[in-house]
Amino acid sequence: MPKKLIKKGIALIAAVCMITGCAGNDTPEADATPPAAVQETIGDAAAQEEPAVPAVNGAEDEETEDTAEEVPVLRDAVRERSGAFAGCAVTGAEIDDPKVWDIITTHFERVTLGNELKPDCMFGYSVAQCPGTETDTLNGEDITVPRLDHSRADRMLDLFLKWNEENPDRKIMIRGHVLVWHSQTPEWFFHEDYDKNRPYVSAREMDKRLEWYIKSMLTYYTGEDSRYKELFYGWDVVNEAISDGTGTYRTETENPSEPLSADRHGSNSSWWAVYKSNEFIINAFKYANKYAPAELELYYNDYNECVRNKKYGIIELLKEIKAQEGAPGEGTRISAMGMQGHYGMEDPSTIDIQSAIKQYAEVVGKVQLTEVDIRASEGYNGSEEAKAAEYEKLEKRYNVIWNCVKNADGEVEGITFWGTVDHYSWLQSRSDVGGGSKTGLPQCPLLFDENYEPKPCFYPFTK
Repeated sequence: MPKKLIKKGIALIAAVCMITGCAGNDTPEADATPPAAVQETIGDAAAQEEPAVPAVNGAEDEETEDTAEEVPVLRDAVRERSGAFAGCAVTGAEIDDPKVWDIITTHFERVTLGNELKPDCMFGYSVAQCPGTETDTLNGEDITVPRLDHSRADRMLDLFLKWNEENPDRKIMIRGHVLVWHSQTPEWFFHEDYDKNRPYVSAREMDKRLEWYIKSMLTYYTGEDSRYKELFYGWDVVNEAISDGTGTYRTETENPSEPLSADRHGSNSSWWAVYKSNEFIINAFKYANKYAPAELELYYNDYNECVRNKKYGIIELLKEIKAQEGAPGEGTRISAMGMQGHYGMEDPSTIDIQSAIKQYAEVVGKVQLTEVDIRASEGYNGSEEAKAAEYEKLEKRYNVIWNCVKNADGEVEGITFWGTVDHYSWLQSRSDVGGGSKTGLPQCPLLFDENYEPKPCFYPFTK
């Protein structure tokens, strides 16, 4: 990107950090993010202690600065050529990197917090046991609930609030991710006395917990008295509720080798273990409609969304949600389908992507690509010799995806990349979570390289 923009961005983040204390928590926690086998995170660095803000170098050589090649601004190019927004995801560890901050504030108008609005983070990453309880009121009844910890998300959101205040013509809006998910929700949340060694609660009791959690999150972040109420454009209500294997609902036996007694799950759903039906999904959209402002968009989000069997399972779920739409407090509401877009170098095909966009849009009206990255070719080893060929393939692959967005007749509202620079990508670590890397081999899935420079795959989006 232009050297002047980099220099301006570094200066800004340094100033922001001094004000908000964004160099990290004073007392890093050993379990600050989920292990690679269970996480849907942005990067391997997110599983480590959050780094301090890197030192800012002195003034750059003016001749280099003045002669630097101008790089197109991605957010403007994507809007101009497709009408869609360009977004990215970021975690707490990455946001403290001034060069990442510069990329975000230069090139993206939408941001998803990679981990910090998920249930395990909201419970302070106390996944082995409940962090403590307190009393709250729900529908006139006093209930016992786990303590919530908003500190990690708030630290990041405050940075974007400040950016928006100082740059009203270049605002960045936030996507909430995610309210209901089988993974990264502690197992104790589903049990009596919030103790995973005790029996599951009844579906009726679990429904109180479901409504309380959705109410608490949406009220805190989007309620009338929230300082963040103007910051959010939408929220993923339910994530990955359809099975890869059966194309129907994900159950507690999705992966029989994964114990239900685990602190949290990569594949199995304790939501299903309690409800034994899709009632928790429908109710989640009802409660989101009840407590979210009317202008806040509500989404269903899933991966392998172009695979035929699973696609039709997702479509049936979307139809069930739509069939129960109604007024707040009475019915559901859904604004768009989130196609995650964790794709390989060859699959899904152009026809598969275009078909999925069209079929989802027929049910819910709009589609967003929400977590886009590309897994490396089989056998890619990260060597300099292999990198040139891989970059060429990646450019062609991203061009296919971009053409699907441009040619979607306005049905695709936005495209969000699951990260910014390659070395922070979650694909760098082996993961059993859907869409992740199964090999642990080097990856180069994103638009910016290890030097924070645009790769060849960046430029199709500017044409």
